[in-house]
Amino acid sequence: MHILVINCGSSSVKSEIINTISGDRILEMNIHRILDTPIIECDGEEIHCEKTGHDFVLNKAFPLLLQKIGDITINAIGHRVVHGGQAFDEPVMITNEVKKAIEELNPLAPLHNPINLLGIQIAEQYFTDIPHVAVFDTAFHATLPRRAKTYAIPHTLSQKYNIQRYGFHGTSHEYVAKEAARFLNSNIKDLRIITCHLGNGSSMAAIEYGRSVETSMGMTPLEGLVMGTRSGDIDAGILLYLQQKENLSIKEIDDLLNKKSGLKGISGDTNDMRDIIEKAAQGDDHCRLAIQVFAHRIRKYIGAYSAVMGGVDVIVFTGGIGENSPMVRHRSTQRLDYLGAIINEDKNHDIHLSKDNPIGEFSWNHSKVKLLAIQTDEQLSIARQTEKLIQEDLKVNTIPPIPVAISARHIHLSRETLDQLFGEGYELTVKKPLSQPGQFAANETVQVIGPKNQFETVRILGPVRSKNQLEISRTDEFFLGIDAPIRESGKTENTPGCVLVGPKGKVQIHDGVICAWRHIHMTPQDAEIFGVVDRDIVDVKIQSDERSLVFGNVLIRVSPKYKLEMHIDTDEGNAAEIGKGATGVLYITTDGNAQLTKKKLKTV
Repeated sequence: MHILVINCGSSSVKSEIINTISGDRILEMNIHRILDTPIIECDGEEIHCEKTGHDFVLNKAFPLLLQKIGDITINAIGHRVVHGGQAFDEPVMITNEVKKAIEELNPLAPLHNPINLLGIQIAEQYFTDIPHVAVFDTAFHATLPRRAKTYAIPHTLSQKYNIQRYGFHGTSHEYVAKEAARFLNSNIKDLRIITCHLGNGSSMAAIEYGRSVETSMGMTPLEGLVMGTRSGDIDAGILLYLQQKENLSIKEIDDLLNKKSGLKGISGDTNDMRDIIEKAAQGDDHCRLAIQVFAHRIRKYIGAYSAVMGGVDVIVFTGGIGENSPMVRHRSTQRLDYLGAIINEDKNHDIHLSKDNPIGEFSWNHSKVKLLAIQTDEQLSIARQTEKLIQEDLKVNTIPPIPVAISARHIHLSRETLDQLFGEGYELTVKKPLSQPGQFAANETVQVIGPKNQFETVRILGPVRSKNQLEISRTDEFFLGIDAPIRESGKTENTPGCVLVGPKGKVQIHDGVICAWRHIHMTPQDAEIFGVVDRDIVDVKIQSDERSLVFGNVLIRVSPKYKLEMHIDTDEGNAAEIGKGATGVLYITTDGNAQLTKKKLKTV
């Protein structure tokens, strides 16, 4: 497909017609200095506008773009929208209702969403018979766990005003994380990745096995790293203090934090890192401090995110600064030897990224953690997500419903642990077969002791496995006093342990306690019918007696040994009021390249 991507920013607009297979740009139009001295550049032609402002400039630019397009077929238009709030966690077709919802989110991204929406509205006037799609910066971070997205303010206010961490730069974080996995010949679901998007706006993300679990920007793009003109993290008490001392209005505080702080505020002159580095080399102490603070904040977040994920495998630098500044990469990654991240200074300084060379590694071969600089391509990511939505929105599939099973807490034991708890050579006895072929609930149980409380009888599931794994719910983890991460079965590295007690002994297991990632077992034949592959991520709509509910981020597991069935834990089953015999419908899938695919499905 040929997708026209429109990225309408506060002072510039970037438009490209992209071949989604090759990534080639068929036609480009860039608009600069919209609020100052607007210049439209398109296909070698440069036009200086006599008036400023998005309304005037876009109404002059889009007719020129249409003229240049000529006979090129445009299949759809993808619009970047910064804030999707709680309403949008995936790309959507733009309707009047969607535009209204985007407008309602303006207070959460006042510098971005109003301009994004204006770009959509004006584009619709000129591209009337082409589907328009909104792709949201916040969507990738919809997987943040509650502990990461919740602010410590009264929950009544959080609920009333939808206050939570949303995160931004999602298309960039997602894109470079996938590119890192591809470069390392690894599955992204096997990696713990920290992505550093560094530019005039900067943010970081912790991506654990393909899911965003932490990110530095918050409810708005103001929180987190030091940015070009934005302060990033700041003690809220400072604002109260300055308001009293300087008698600042709300608007003046907004301007202070968003337009006068960050690199510009510290340097006292500029927000351009290139200029700051040059002046620092000439002895400007304010610019030297700006660089030091900028890199210190990045390094602090790297340490924090490593702790959140229990380690890190890859650290990626991207964005205008991350891709092009060896100094920033050096200062941000020095003294990370304790993590196993060892910078190769020669490689770092030799990196020159381009379309033909979009990835550069600057860690030593023996470095446990790989350090990469990757050229981001948010435009291509938006184009491909738009393409997937358009293609699959035209399809109607008839597929079987998915039976839903609720998994109570249970434990899988290794041969060694079973021997220690029940005696050498002990064999589990079958209480009842489970729905998955060859698996059974055993008559045997163990006592599980956590730091706070204990469960007297936890059912063992057989047969024995290669490693121990205790699967509990969120309620269980609070009862036991254990902080159990959400993991797919078998991913027990860097998870907490507990004490197990059996009739013949006691065993301290050092890892293996997880909250199971909700998942669907299916055969290869089922996978072909559903159009998915092993370890894809899907959404499932479940219709219960009382209501319907959509479960997002459901993991697909494919094996000839499996039987079609979705597993959720007791907390999720209770919350959804799901009873015996419930079924689900797969209606959103993520393909092997993690592009969103929407399917209109009905059950048979």
